[in-house]
Amino acid sequence: MTDSTGSIAAPSLKTLDGSKPHTFIIPAKKINEGPDVSDFLISKAYRDIMTFVLQLNASMFPRCSTHAGTKPTETQTWELGSPDVIFSNTVIRLRQLLSTLNSMIDEVPPDKGPRRFGNVSFRKWFQTVEGQISDLLTDHVPSKVLSFNTATELSAKSELEAYILGSFGSPQRLDYGTGHELSFLAFLGSIWKLGGFESRASGEEERAIVLGVIAPYLDLIRKLIKTYTLEPAGSHGVWGLDDHSFVPYIFGSAQFAPAISSVEHMPAEGSFADSPDPADVIKAAVVERERQRNMYFGAIGFIYDVKKGPFWEHSPMLYDISGVRTGWAKINKARPPLLGGMIKMYSAEVLSKFPVVQHFPFGSLFSWDQDPTAITPATSVHTSSQPAAERVGSAFMHQASSRRSPQVATNAPWAGQSTNLPPPTVRTGAPWAGKTALPPSLVSAATGQLPTRAPWAGSDTRSSAQRLPPTQAPWAPGTSNPIAGSMLPPNRAPCAKPSSDPSSAGD
Repeated sequence: MTDSTGSIAAPSLKTLDGSKPHTFIIPAKKINEGPDVSDFLISKAYRDIMTFVLQLNASMFPRCSTHAGTKPTETQTWELGSPDVIFSNTVIRLRQLLSTLNSMIDEVPPDKGPRRFGNVSFRKWFQTVEGQISDLLTDHVPSKVLSFNTATELSAKSELEAYILGSFGSPQRLDYGTGHELSFLAFLGSIWKLGGFESRASGEEERAIVLGVIAPYLDLIRKLIKTYTLEPAGSHGVWGLDDHSFVPYIFGSAQFAPAISSVEHMPAEGSFADSPDPADVIKAAVVERERQRNMYFGAIGFIYDVKKGPFWEHSPMLYDISGVRTGWAKINKARPPLLGGMIKMYSAEVLSKFPVVQHFPFGSLFSWDQDPTAITPATSVHTSSQPAAERVGSAFMHQASSRRSPQVATNAPWAGQSTNLPPPTVRTGAPWAGKTALPPSLVSAATGQLPTRAPWAGSDTRSSAQRLPPTQAPWAPGTSNPIAGSMLPPNRAPCAKPSSDPSSAGD
């Protein structure tokens, strides 16, 4: 949407009308196979998730303001632990919830027995949390949220429990990844939609959510990973951004971006004056200093905690990003209507990947229903590479490669007439890849099989005397040497007795 001046207005996740009864639904799994991801990308849940991420991201940009009677422009940054960020009552109570969960880790020490993967004591911790989660939500979530007007016997707690329990990792697989991080965003987004957070100007409440709730949540997760050696879930290995998290790179790059006067004018390039260089991620001293105040470097610091070896070797994607010379705003790239950088990567590498989103449950607050303003996603490298479903006539199977098309712009959900993020980039197939058909001459008429010969090899015009003999072992039954001297003599130990085979004469 646009404001009266024609500028693109900031995104904001809409809250529900409390005067109307709402039908809550127990969240359930909907993404069962690869093609279902395309349905997710045009769902209301996808729209709301991206809107909430962009809303939180915008709040983390430094602010500049000029007060009457003062000549210089004042700038304000938002560091971890900043006293300038005021926490609302809801944020304070959620921080207490995370603190309680953190202390419960100390009550369930890791198993000391031999293990190859995650520590089984994580299951005990999870079961303890699961048994107390209803009371924990009652104690730490505003009563106006839990008692939200409902049309059925189900309350908001049924959806909140599913998302909070899904945000700590899998007790079955003993792993944690960005899909679980996504579940925590849905938990916070659900509270927002139910009116649980205060409405404050200039992104103050959103900023408090990031620094007051998401930051300590990441600390809790890192403690869980290190205590119970949780495996990465849905990780791309060295070809992924991070084994476990993504949002700290979004919000952390925003912390170092140039100061803005309003979220309607987001910078596309540049950095805040006192911010470190992106290339400093390979400098241990800088990382140790900056991780105390910035979420991006906090995530980098955790990588150094759990991984050894050269940074470029275990984190090549982050190393490549560190070479960006146009500043932290370029890395974040949240400027509407075209989104890029970490924002675009989050959509492509997290929300568009089946291994990551397959376990995300959909209820009434983050709905599987199609967004009426959504654009049908174009076939892309992210959607076309999903695990294929064995369905007759599936539009996602047997798709021929096509010449690479120009990239489709990734619009902000609030831009123009649409309130959704358009589909990811188009298929990134090799430019020379077409719908290739092999010449009939290369297919055997008798068997229909391809010959085991290079396709460019013509017919063999050599005489039988010029052709190499078959690669048959000399000692195989019935073997005869058709061309004297054309085959190597058999390998024989130097101490072996002379063979009676006449062909071995001269050995």
